[in-house]
Amino acid sequence: KESDNGEDAHRIAPSPVVHVRGLCESVVEGDLVEALEKFGNICYVMMMPFKRQALVEFEAMESADQCVTCGANEAVYIAGQQAFFNYSTSKRITRPTNADDPNSGNKVLLLSIQNPLYPITTDVLYTVCNPIGNVLRIVIFKRNGIQAMLLFLNGVATFETVKNAQKAKSALNGADIYAGCCTLKIEYARPTRLNVLRNDNDSWDYTKPFLVRRERGKGRQRQAILGEHPSSYSDNGYGSHCPLLPVPSNNRYKRSSPHDAQEVVAYPLPQTSSYMGHASSSSVAMVSGLHPAKMNCTRIFNLFCLYGNIEKVKFMKSVPGTALVEMGDEYAVDRSITHLNSIKVFSKRLNVCVSKQHAVIPSQVFELEDGSSSYKDFAMTRNNRFSSVGQASKNIIQPPATVLHFYNVPPCITEDELQRLCTEHEVPGFIKFKVFDAKPSSKTISGLFEFDNKTHAVEVLTVLNHHQIRIPSKYCVLLRRECLLR
Repeated sequence: KESDNGEDAHRIAPSPVVHVRGLCESVVEGDLVEALEKFGNICYVMMMPFKRQALVEFEAMESADQCVTCGANEAVYIAGQQAFFNYSTSKRITRPTNADDPNSGNKVLLLSIQNPLYPITTDVLYTVCNPIGNVLRIVIFKRNGIQAMLLFLNGVATFETVKNAQKAKSALNGADIYAGCCTLKIEYARPTRLNVLRNDNDSWDYTKPFLVRRERGKGRQRQAILGEHPSSYSDNGYGSHCPLLPVPSNNRYKRSSPHDAQEVVAYPLPQTSSYMGHASSSSVAMVSGLHPAKMNCTRIFNLFCLYGNIEKVKFMKSVPGTALVEMGDEYAVDRSITHLNSIKVFSKRLNVCVSKQHAVIPSQVFELEDGSSSYKDFAMTRNNRFSSVGQASKNIIQPPATVLHFYNVPPCITEDELQRLCTEHEVPGFIKFKVFDAKPSSKTISGLFEFDNKTHAVEVLTVLNHHQIRIPSKYCVLLRRECLLR
């Protein structure tokens, strides 16, 4: 095990790759290079932002030795916070390709956006990246989370083009597009050129501004979650029309010469942005790994409604344990993928991805194992939580946690009765229970349940969300996830 203070560094064989720990949350690749290049030339950096760690590969073993030794004997600060060093068990950081070599001429970067709580479009990435190096093309594709590839170009000189990509990787790798979310992890990509067929929210060729946008198909317009198109986005799809935020005090976005852009970075603010009307991805999610006896349309709704409106749910007869979930828009699908993909529900690991279908058609309806229908339409249910701007603003979008927030519960119900409710529905009971103070005249109460683990909390939410508790002329129970208590 690696030590924070470096005292047992001798237990790991020396390596040109150094494991850095104890980094601050706002650190980016450029901060590590700035602090550690005094020990020798650095040939590669791999950020691990959510672990507050990084791997730094030096060109020479002697440089790594100096870094580890110095870190063990005196405090070394990175972005204003003391960091700790040890040799890595790896002798070389694995790269997607040899594009990390400046002589390779690759100018395409692969961006993975982690924890994307706000929509990520070509406009957003252009506004963030273009001040550091001119962007030629952007392509966004959605897998588990959101990824994008950008092609940086600065004139026709190959060296200048690669330098721009290197500058952008150094300045933005590990940075948050918005405070506390949408974290960028940047690597060099395998392809050396991007082909863009159309200009829209998911792809853009800035050398061909007149490529036709892909228009949405005709049909019923969906309710926009956060209102109209924000003023910070121009109608031509790109350009810096949003407020400019000054460079942070540690100056991680510094430029190398007076000829570079001014020392500011443009960030689009997450204000009244919403569905923009031109996105090309689907608003249908495909969910596989569902327990055949314990999952049905209603329980899928109970789980997925935390991340967007649910229109329809249909189980696929040809693929057991798989369902299609039509949501209010593609951003709801993105949020669901980000937070629900790979979680365990009833001992089965869910796989959530974007479906190739653009709508759920109620065909081949059959009976599930629990006797319920394989298809259900939720478009008119009052339990959808994103049907208006006011409703949407009250939702806290976050991943599964061990704590559930319950509300709209009759005040006469007791803790024992709630435990009995869990037992009757064959879901885990809670280990801690808290009721919030309410007015004596209040007709309902709210509070928190804490469970042994996140899986238990997810299963209770899946089964009991929107469950009606029959008490003379009163009913209810709505459960939703709240913050993890620490």
